[in-house]
Amino acid sequence: MRTLFLTILTCGVAAMTAGTAQAQAGPPDDGSPHGVVAIGPGVVPEFDGSGDMRVFPFVVADVQWRGINVQVGGPGLRMDVVPDPRLAFGPVIGMRLPRNDVDGPVGLLPNIGTAIEAGAFVGYRIGGSASGQGSLQIELSVVHDVSQTHNGLLATASASYAAVRQRDFFLSLGAQTTWVNQDYARTYFGIDAAGARASGLPAYRPDAGVRDIGGGVTAGYWFSDHLGVTARAGASYLVGDIADSPITDNGSRWQPAAGVMLSYRF
Repeated sequence: MRTLFLTILTCGVAAMTAGTAQAQAGPPDDGSPHGVVAIGPGVVPEFDGSGDMRVFPFVVADVQWRGINVQVGGPGLRMDVVPDPRLAFGPVIGMRLPRNDVDGPVGLLPNIGTAIEAGAFVGYRIGGSASGQGSLQIELSVVHDVSQTHNGLLATASASYAAVRQRDFFLSLGAQTTWVNQDYARTYFGIDAAGARASGLPAYRPDAGVRDIGGGVTAGYWFSDHLGVTARAGASYLVGDIADSPITDNGSRWQPAAGVMLSYRF
């Protein structure tokens, strides 16, 4: 669950909110807020490395007001404070959901509480028409746990391509990869001696490295000037030490996510 929701903060926000925002006609020039808000049901892995899915709400928003762009994706928020159509930079804060009430051997490992991660992102849009069609958005997001849940660091590089940007339809393709430090890796995918005795899984101490690679597609259709529907489907594939963890062996390297949202633009 956490893998793709933090991805939505980077690739997801780059693809989903860029798609919904650029699908609008020219924004109103009256000083009032304008943008897109979308909400609906989605399915995500139960936890990092899980092979089981659960229903979870997808929430996406991209609101511009007085030169500041506020974007929401999954359980996270970021703010673009640079009033430039191509350069983006600002703070990021997000919530990493807990791992608890899990079935099987992984459920016998210690529970992991909710983590709050904060940091910053920088992005740049290359090419594209006035509506954004054909543009490539590249980004780097770095966040660190500020809640002392895992004390880890995650850096995500992402790219999003605006394949179609029309008044009533948009389509974006995205890809991303995330690097994690040792603290994060051992909290979520490591097993100490006590955990091995309790769960029957072998002890495991992963190191820092690339956690996953993934991609997704986002599409939306506007029924009217204000109402539409947005859908996203994507998956990440766990690699390296994370993929070799007994926790992943009991679940899946593939971490898919999908959702359908009702969209409102103003």
